[in-house]
Amino acid sequence: MIFKAEIDIMPLEAILDPQGKAVTQSMGNLGLNEITNVRIGKHITLKVDAADEATAKNKVDEACKNLLCNMIMESYTFILTKA
Repeated sequence: MIFKAEIDIMPLEAILDPQGKAVTQSMGNLGLNEITNVRIGKHITLKVDAADEATAKNKVDEACKNLLCNMIMESYTFILTKA
Protein backbone atom coordinates (compact mmCIF):
# COMPACT_ATOMS: atom_id res chain seq x y z
CA MET A 1 0.00 0.00 0.00
CA ILE A 2 1.32 3.47 -0.87
CA PHE A 3 1.03 6.33 1.63
CA LYS A 4 1.81 10.02 1.20
CA ALA A 5 3.48 11.90 4.05
CA GLU A 6 3.29 15.68 4.42
CA ILE A 7 6.05 16.68 6.85
CA ASP A 8 6.49 20.10 8.47
CA ILE A 9 9.83 20.88 10.11
CA MET A 10 10.16 24.02 12.21
CA PRO A 11 12.93 25.53 14.31
CA LEU A 12 12.40 25.08 18.04
CA GLU A 13 10.86 28.11 19.76
CA ALA A 14 14.04 28.63 21.81
CA ILE A 15 16.20 28.79 18.66
CA LEU A 16 16.79 32.08 16.85
CA ASP A 17 15.16 32.12 13.40
CA PRO A 18 17.01 34.78 11.34
CA GLN A 19 14.84 34.21 8.25
CA GLY A 20 11.67 34.60 10.28
CA LYS A 21 13.00 37.71 11.97
CA ALA A 22 13.86 39.30 8.59
CA VAL A 23 10.38 38.51 7.24
CA THR A 24 8.76 39.89 10.40
CA GLN A 25 10.66 43.17 9.94
CA SER A 26 9.67 43.29 6.27
CA MET A 27 6.01 42.92 7.23
CA GLY A 28 6.34 46.18 9.16
CA ASN A 29 7.94 47.86 6.15
CA LEU A 30 4.92 46.80 4.07
CA GLY A 31 2.51 48.28 6.59
CA LEU A 32 1.51 44.85 7.88
CA ASN A 33 2.33 45.57 11.52
CA GLU A 34 -0.35 43.12 12.65
CA ILE A 35 1.83 40.22 11.47
CA THR A 36 4.50 39.30 14.01
CA ASN A 37 6.62 36.39 15.15
CA VAL A 38 7.11 34.81 11.72
CA ARG A 39 8.89 31.43 11.82
CA ILE A 40 10.30 29.86 8.64
CA GLY A 41 10.50 26.08 8.29
CA LYS A 42 10.50 23.31 5.70
CA HIS A 43 7.67 21.34 4.11
CA ILE A 44 8.56 17.91 2.71
CA THR A 45 6.33 15.44 0.90
CA LEU A 46 7.23 11.83 0.23
CA LYS A 47 5.63 8.50 -0.54
CA VAL A 48 6.23 5.31 1.38
CA ASP A 49 5.30 1.76 0.42
CA ALA A 50 4.25 -0.12 3.54
CA ALA A 51 1.99 -3.00 4.51
CA ASP A 52 -0.17 -0.83 6.76
CA GLU A 53 -0.53 2.68 8.18
CA ALA A 54 1.30 1.92 11.43
CA THR A 55 4.35 0.65 9.53
CA ALA A 56 4.27 3.69 7.25
CA LYS A 57 4.13 6.03 10.27
CA ASN A 58 7.13 4.27 11.80
CA LYS A 59 9.12 4.61 8.56
CA VAL A 60 8.33 8.32 8.20
CA ASP A 61 9.15 8.90 11.87
CA GLU A 62 12.49 7.12 11.42
CA ALA A 63 13.30 9.18 8.30
CA CYS A 64 12.52 12.41 10.16
CA LYS A 65 14.59 11.54 13.23
CA ASN A 66 17.59 10.16 11.32
CA LEU A 67 17.81 12.37 8.22
CA LEU A 68 15.23 15.07 7.60
CA CYS A 69 15.14 16.86 10.95
CA ASN A 70 17.96 18.13 13.14
CA MET A 71 16.43 17.11 16.47
CA ILE A 72 18.70 19.49 18.41
CA MET A 73 17.34 22.58 16.64
CA GLU A 74 14.07 21.51 14.98
CA SER A 75 10.81 19.71 15.61
CA TYR A 76 8.56 17.95 13.12
CA THR A 77 4.98 16.90 12.57
CA PHE A 78 3.50 14.90 9.74
CA ILE A 79 0.21 13.79 8.26
CA LEU A 80 -0.08 10.45 6.51
CA THR A 81 -2.73 9.70 3.88
CA LYS A 82 -3.30 6.91 1.40
CA ALA A 83 -1.83 7.90 -1.96
